[in-house]
Amino acid sequence: MSRVGKKPIPIPGKTSITYQDREFRVQGEKGTLSGNIHPDVDLHIEDNTIRVIPGKDTRKIRALQGLTRSLVANMVTGVSQGFERVLEINGIGYRAEISGKQIIFHLGYSHPVNFDIPEGVSAAVEKNTIVKISGTDKQLLGHTAAAIRRLRPPEPYKGKGVKYAEEHIQRKAGKTGTK
Repeated sequence: MSRVGKKPIPIPGKTSITYQDREFRVQGEKGTLSGNIHPDVDLHIEDNTIRVIPGKDTRKIRALQGLTRSLVANMVTGVSQGFERVLEINGIGYRAEISGKQIIFHLGYSHPVNFDIPEGVSAAVEKNTIVKISGTDKQLLGHTAAAIRRLRPPEPYKGKGVKYAEEHIQRKAGKTGTK
């Protein structure tokens, strides 16, 4: 059996959940999320917990049970607490600013890079070099953070570029002169 899939998901106090016709909908303080549940697994909601029950005991369905449990748990956490990613901009002259529903990045190119903030994600810039993005959908938030990092990935020699706050860049030694 899937170890992750067997764990029950607690339902926070101000969260309402509906599950019918394989459609799962979570409504909480931060917003509403919905998703479809695979036909080989089922959800049982009782006593403020959600359990993911597999249809059969095969390797594929045990994997689906763990995946479904993780997706449902992320939805419940997203609408009750929300998710946040922090990105750091390193480099002389590299900075960011918010203008409406866009983040304008100055990343050493000959032109500023305009990045459209997707619906459901909010962004804030602190000290011109720290970008905080937050939202309820963990997958959308991860895609947005990866797209921002892709604008100028950190390079290994000086560490210039956009990186996640918790990311460590393995530095390389530069050229050494010989005499």
